[in-house]
Amino acid sequence: MVTPAARRSVVAHVVAVHDVSERRACRILDVDRSSHRYRSRRPDDAALRARIRNLAHARRRFGYRRLFILLRRDGEPSGRNRIYRLYRDEGLSVRKRKGRRRATGARAPIPVVARANARWSLDFVHDQMANGRRFRILNVVDDVTRECLASVADTSISGLRVTRELAAVMERRGRPGMIVSDNGTEFTSNAVLSWASSLRIDWHYIAPGKPIQNAFAESFNGRMRDELLNESLFFGLGHARAEIAAWVADYNTERPHSALGYRTPAAFAATLVPVTTAATGRPAAVCGASAAQPVAQHLDKSVSIPKTLSRTG
Repeated sequence: MVTPAARRSVVAHVVAVHDVSERRACRILDVDRSSHRYRSRRPDDAALRARIRNLAHARRRFGYRRLFILLRRDGEPSGRNRIYRLYRDEGLSVRKRKGRRRATGARAPIPVVARANARWSLDFVHDQMANGRRFRILNVVDDVTRECLASVADTSISGLRVTRELAAVMERRGRPGMIVSDNGTEFTSNAVLSWASSLRIDWHYIAPGKPIQNAFAESFNGRMRDELLNESLFFGLGHARAEIAAWVADYNTERPHSALGYRTPAAFAATLVPVTTAATGRPAAVCGASAAQPVAQHLDKSVSIPKTLSRTG
């Protein structure tokens, strides 16, 4: 008997079963009579409970904090504590999946100047369709705005395909100041090296076995895995591409991001003012004078990794 509601139910049970008065039952069970007779005056919250349930079922990997942000966007005046209380009363929770061991290493510092296109991160994530056929997804993430710039799904993605997709992103987004990736064969291929060299783009490779140095892409992949891939069954490559495109659009424009003060990546990007140089008029991200420092320090000097392309200047 912890909650007042539980105490009231026990008193009612004793009165009904043992045929004693309410006064005596409260005295025996050490329950205050005013507490026993209290009736809540809170307004009916059935509609709000239904909204919380519907949102939780639509976004099964969202906890009460993100549900609170979505409700507040829709004009719900209730505070976070009330949303949390109703969330718990409805028996809602996000099941924690067992995590895997992650490599430790130096974290990649965010660029000093907070601007879009200062640094992009690339990484692959794998999944399979209902028929067992496996496919890969190339994700391109802006490390400052947290926007997903591209999410390309296919059964095979070569280094040449990577350069084509990056060129398509640059046509609508502009050039990045730096690109970060692991040492996968697609990213270390001659096609990628020659493409980055010809465009004078600084391509940084993380230390082998140190995925935490590519933390922004790894974090995005984790969210995609948790909220989309583990929750969906794909019946074909076209179906997978459509579902991924819809999820990416929702991620950029609707999903609250905790690292951005629960704003969406698109809303946060709109608050950033592009920085240009007086001499060239180009974004500062492509000028050598303001290029970011190396993303991650290599802890083990004995490890051999592909040579990082020289920065523009």
